[in-house]
Amino acid sequence: MDQVDEGILAAARKVIAVHINYPSRAAQRGRTPEQPSYFLKPSSSLAVSGSPVERPAGCELLGFEGEIALVIGTPARRVSPADAWGHVGQVTASNDLGVYDLRYADKGSNLRSKGGDGFTPVGPGLLPAAAVDPAALRIRTWHNGALVQDDTTADLLFPFSRLVADLSQLMTLEPGDIILTGTPAGASVAAPGDLLEVEVSAGALSTGRLTTTVSGGTTPLEDFGARPRADDVQREEAYGSREAAGLPAPVVNVLTPELKARLESVSTATLSSQLRRRGLNNVSIDGLTSTRPGQRVVGLARTLRYVPNREDLFKQHGGGYNAQKRAIDTVNDGEILVMEARGEKGTGTIGDILALRAQVRGAAAIITDGGVRDFATVAAMEMPTFYANPHPAVLGRRHIPWDTDVTIACGGTTVQPGDIIVADADGILVIPPALAVELAEDSLAQEREETFIARMVAEGHGVDGLYPLNAAWRARYEAERAGTSDD
Repeated sequence: MDQVDEGILAAARKVIAVHINYPSRAAQRGRTPEQPSYFLKPSSSLAVSGSPVERPAGCELLGFEGEIALVIGTPARRVSPADAWGHVGQVTASNDLGVYDLRYADKGSNLRSKGGDGFTPVGPGLLPAAAVDPAALRIRTWHNGALVQDDTTADLLFPFSRLVADLSQLMTLEPGDIILTGTPAGASVAAPGDLLEVEVSAGALSTGRLTTTVSGGTTPLEDFGARPRADDVQREEAYGSREAAGLPAPVVNVLTPELKARLESVSTATLSSQLRRRGLNNVSIDGLTSTRPGQRVVGLARTLRYVPNREDLFKQHGGGYNAQKRAIDTVNDGEILVMEARGEKGTGTIGDILALRAQVRGAAAIITDGGVRDFATVAAMEMPTFYANPHPAVLGRRHIPWDTDVTIACGGTTVQPGDIIVADADGILVIPPALAVELAEDSLAQEREETFIARMVAEGHGVDGLYPLNAAWRARYEAERAGTSDD
């Protein structure tokens, strides 16, 4: 059996990787693509078995992904799926390594995150493609001796022949080109000193174990390029789950359609009085104005935190796909994006383009205790925005978008991701999810009482004993309620 050597690596003019191809990985990621999607890795990222790989200094999340690599044997241009496998020369093992800390810098292309030297080890053995069934291969990965990935190619989303045929429609696949065909569930994060092993087998045939030892880099990345940046979103992606990354469980959405309808039917004034009865006196976001004062909104809070501007930190955190853009790009239908801007009025926290993006994604509202730029356009949108004041400043004057989905302070109160926000002309309330059901029920009961009281006042009765109801008036109210129910 032939072995991967420097000559094999030198022959690869293209290294093409598939994003998602195994059902187990699709389930883990929560999305199943309709068509394969690809990214390029530089041929300089290739390495033979036994080569070390360096986790760049300052990086936390060196992800590993055991994969089956196809080595093109003969040129393929506009071939059909039926003929495509005949253009594959060999099959081997690979490890698609990458640092999630740099994923933000080249969104989608993965150039810096997955293009580092040694980030694509392949080998050690080459299986002749003609001798194996592409639908009967097994891929296994070990992390420090523990088996963490074990899957087969029996039920791929996109069979190997389809990948080759698909790519050949637009480019010529040349002898030596390498296609990484996706990774199954179980990919995770490696640290300096760890040993990674990947093996591809077909019955009695095996590539042998591709080995890679991780080392820690000592030379920091320079300020003139993208600096490492890790957050909980990337940690979850790198480790495969929040649990594996040591993160708290995601917030459970208690805002059912029924509960939302109940909260929409009562005023914030009523809700506020019910919260006060429960000892919660500091749950209102104060001092803001709405672009849609007559519109009541109810939704789950998503949060974005700004910190005071510091020029050196703004260079690292303010540009590119920063926390502000991530928050806007991930807000979901019916959610409310709440921003902590420290009550700073001399800056814009949202403008027309990002507000439009939030509206297109279905956001119920935006709440910021800072300024809004492009105010006329934002105010004309169907989605309401609650704001401190209009201001023309662009990002970077007074603050830095720092992080998302964390506990924040907005308008004088604390807001956590998953809190229920209810806002109308009377104000903005933050409701702890655990209290929402009983709060809605008691608020509806209070408003029924107040409707009765208002009718009695309109008929000429005095408020003494009526507001609030004394025993006599409550008995009359209950009797009327009972009679209405009997009807």
